[in-house]
Formats: sequence, structure tokens, C-alpha cells
Amino acid sequence: MFVKTTNGQVEQFPYTLGDLRRDNPQTSFPKQVPDSVLAAYGVYPVQAVPAPAVDSKTHRVLQSVAQSGEGWTQTWTTQELSQTQAEDNVRAHRNRLLSETDWTALSDNTLSAEMSAYRQALRDITTQTGFPYEVQWPVKP
Repeated sequence: MFVKTTNGQVEQFPYTLGDLRRDNPQTSFPKQVPDSVLAAYGVYPVQAVPAPAVDSKTHRVLQSVAQSGEGWTQTWTTQELSQTQAEDNVRAHRNRLLSETDWTALSDNTLSAEMSAYRQALRDITTQTGFPYEVQWPVKP
């Protein structure tokens, strides 16, 4: 993973060796491009950092890059989605879970008490006190 800079300012992140080759079609680069050659094009390696674990239904994770004394490091910022976005995402997930069990409620099947309770708990997600940010998901039988 790389960052492309111009006059010390980030121009593109993330940036790849494929991007470098595409941006410079008249230049033949070796398979392993040395850091000194990359630097001549304003391209620098970035130290990867694992993304924070968040619930993607209620939060968004944005990546960026920051320069430090040791080079460039990947950084992460988390944002809580708006109430409406989070509600829509949680409802969509709930609907997917319900659709996975729709076959159990067809007229030619006998719906078990456990499956009936599971499906009802999914439908009741929106009435939970912490909805949409603190949802207790039922366990599928």
C-alpha cells in the first residue's frame, strides 16, 4: 500500500504500483520498485494498521493516511451513522434474516415454536429500547 504526494500533500491514497505504472506509461519500472525510485515519483510506502471493529449497520469506518517521523501510516476514523441510516441498515439486516426462514412458514410446513419465536423476535427488533444502535439479535434455532 502506498500514498502518492505532490509537494508533501496527499494526492491519492491508497495508491498502488499498478497506479504508478498506469500514470507513467512511458516508463519501464522493475518488478520490485526500490523506495528511492518511488520517492522520485512522490510515492511512499504506508504502514498498514488494522481497521477498528465496528458494527457496519450503525457505523462507518473511513481510512486515511498521516505522515509521521517514520514515514506514512494508515489511520482510521469511525463515524456513527445517522439515526435514519442506522435504522434502515438494521431493518434491512432483519429482513434478510427473516427471508432466510420464510420457507419455514409456508403452508406445507409446520412452523416449530422455536422458529415462530425467532421470527417474532426479529420482527420486534424495532421495539427494543436501544434500537438501532444497541440491538440484541435473537439466535436462530
